[in-house]
Amino acid sequence: MTDYLVRIITKSGTVRALACVTTGLVSEACRRHGTWPTASAALGRALTGGALMGAMLKTGQRVALKFEGNGPLKKIIVEAESSGAVCGCVGVPEVHLPVKEGKLDVGGALGRAGFLSVTKDLGLKEPYKGMVQLYTGEIAEDLALYLAESEQIPSAVGLGVFVEPDNSIAAAGGFLIQSLPPQDEEAVERLMEHIGKMPPITELLRRGNTPEQLLELLFAGIPYDILEKRALAFHCSCSREKIERVLISLGKADLAGMIEKEGSAAVTCEFCREVYHFSRSELERLLGEIN
Repeated sequence: MTDYLVRIITKSGTVRALACVTTGLVSEACRRHGTWPTASAALGRALTGGALMGAMLKTGQRVALKFEGNGPLKKIIVEAESSGAVCGCVGVPEVHLPVKEGKLDVGGALGRAGFLSVTKDLGLKEPYKGMVQLYTGEIAEDLALYLAESEQIPSAVGLGVFVEPDNSIAAAGGFLIQSLPPQDEEAVERLMEHIGKMPPITELLRRGNTPEQLLELLFAGIPYDILEKRALAFHCSCSREKIERVLISLGKADLAGMIEKEGSAAVTCEFCREVYHFSRSELERLLGEIN
């Protein structure tokens, strides 16, 4: 099934929600980074959370999430665009911890002491930045805390990634629900009740539930309108031109030193692991462009 996201709003206009399936893009990211099972689950949850938050932005805007913890994973960075393009990486891909209460221990891998930083490029002079302390390290709860504390929007977030014994991604996806003013207490209580009674999100995704079906379960008895469906995909914004600008930014002395010592360069993108090769003549051309 192709990865996609569905966005809705209740008929009363007091609750908005998004649900998505991200199995393909999470698989692609984990393959590129060679993540071990616990790291795969952590990266997958963060990528899904990023996709959900990116979908709430206007055209051309983007959001970056940075989870930094005291666990062996060290950090997770995700970038998501309003278009549905998502990419990300983990500090240490080779992390796998013993299963905890039947689940992969994402909180233990990231660590429960640290910070979640959110940067939104809204097309203004300065990007919007917010930060909260990690709450559980389990990703979903930390995103919900950020939205409630930094953006003052009561939110519920559910994220799930199922990693098979062979380390392949069997299912990934999630949902994000937000209460808008004026708050509809009855709808919020009913939603909390539905979330409490739902099977784990990972289980629903493994059964093949679509974003529409997830929303039907969550909003049973609450009328809503579907606003849009949007394709999601793993896509990195890196390019040869951007890497050239990075090399030029090193300055004349460093670039000249690289040419003298190495004779060539291979630059690997942190987010997608794409490798860009530069010959001596190409590096000399870039050196000539520095004033």
